[in-house]
Amino acid sequence: MTNTARPFNLVDDPWIPAGSELISLREAFSRENPNLAGTPMEKIALLKLLLAVAQSACTPEDDAAWEALGPDGLAAACSAYLEAHRDAFYLYGKMPFLQFPQINRANVQPLGALLPHVATGNTTILQDLQKERPLSDAEKALLLVCVSGFALGGKKADNTVVLTSGYTEKSKEGGKGVSGKAGAWLGSAGYLHHFLCGENLLQTIWMNLLTHEDIRHLSVFREGLGTAPWERMPEGEACPTALKLRESLMGRLVPLSKFCLLDGDGMHYTDGIAHAAPNDGGVDPSTAVLRDASSVRCLWTNPDRQPWRNLDALLAFLGGHAGFDCPGIRACLARAVRNVPAVGLWAGGLRVSSNAGEQYVSGGDDFVDGLIFLPADATGEFWYHALQSEMDALNALGRQVYAVTAAYHASTVQKHDAGAGKDKGEGDKAARRATQIFWELCGRESQTLIDLCADAERIPELRRRFAAFALRAYNAVCPRDTARQLESWAENRPKTGKYCNA
Repeated sequence: MTNTARPFNLVDDPWIPAGSELISLREAFSRENPNLAGTPMEKIALLKLLLAVAQSACTPEDDAAWEALGPDGLAAACSAYLEAHRDAFYLYGKMPFLQFPQINRANVQPLGALLPHVATGNTTILQDLQKERPLSDAEKALLLVCVSGFALGGKKADNTVVLTSGYTEKSKEGGKGVSGKAGAWLGSAGYLHHFLCGENLLQTIWMNLLTHEDIRHLSVFREGLGTAPWERMPEGEACPTALKLRESLMGRLVPLSKFCLLDGDGMHYTDGIAHAAPNDGGVDPSTAVLRDASSVRCLWTNPDRQPWRNLDALLAFLGGHAGFDCPGIRACLARAVRNVPAVGLWAGGLRVSSNAGEQYVSGGDDFVDGLIFLPADATGEFWYHALQSEMDALNALGRQVYAVTAAYHASTVQKHDAGAGKDKGEGDKAARRATQIFWELCGRESQTLIDLCADAERIPELRRRFAAFALRAYNAVCPRDTARQLESWAENRPKTGKYCNA
């Protein structure tokens, strides 16, 4: 078992990356701390844990109570709560934080096998970051919090270990364990998560704090706020405590998707509480889902699509339209804009692939991490409609870049230009590359677009800039070195007059 010679307590010992330093849970509720650092996966897991502490310490009744609480009131309440529950936050011991000593018969996985960016087994190592290495207690605490909701699905979980008598979701007939499920924060391909962001960590926690009124409006949480698992740990996958966590907000903030137990440089590891997916009515306040009469669509992490491009769909509720609904943003945005001078909207996640039930990070999979700031009138319907109009026009321009690039390459192939490939698939590949370049260039001006979308005098200049990006992307993949190439280039180049003069 784990060496317990030196007690490590998450309340007192530094383990949370914030800025360039590590801070303790106690220090996290201090006005001086910068926002969270680390990978997007770590930021999401840590912010959810901090919100779980805050919601346990002082969930306000409504907007007025939230405003009266303020960051200072939140800090005082959370400090008192952590002091009262300090004994529940030891990493090792008889009741280790978020761990299950009763699964000590489960197979032990090396800790590196539970980190998506670390290469284990016969995986090729391409850079030092992928090398497996011993972890400090601080890193183990961080991993434990991440695994609670971001565990990859697959055969690493030893699902022959079942704690709830008669529970059948982890095993086949004969007791053989099935492949582990993806964590509640990850899903099949990697959910994109969204949070409001303030000028420091304490303000960020306060801005994302839900009220009891908010929780009641999220009718899926039949148990309401619920009880933090460190106050009452479940005894099994479907015991009464686990079932209450499945139906409460606390179960989404600390999902316990895997039951874990640290053991030296490894971890006993098995499937834990099975939370409902969006298709089954499950709701995570930080993810976005589009529901209609016949389908449910999730907003997935996509390294090829920067998060700011989803802003009009994510804020569709401001214009009274159907769009991707993120309950946490919908509940918190208006009061945050009223009370905080600079409101940021952060989006992040991890894109994953899967094959035969095994999830992994490979190829084009990667983290996504994006932050934009909203203007003071961001909750107004006029601003939203201006944003939607600009995004619709910009998306149309992006589609035109794809179409004209594909047409250029089709034209050069038909003319048997020796300087262009004769494979028609090359045209699609070039069109996708041109579109990618276009959106990368637009991303540099995304904050300007959000700031100026409602300024009728300044938008024409910005549109001319985006139009120049369209031509630049087209030129990057459509050479004009020969006479035939020049002819095709001139015939198909983007026509941006309508976009610029609208």
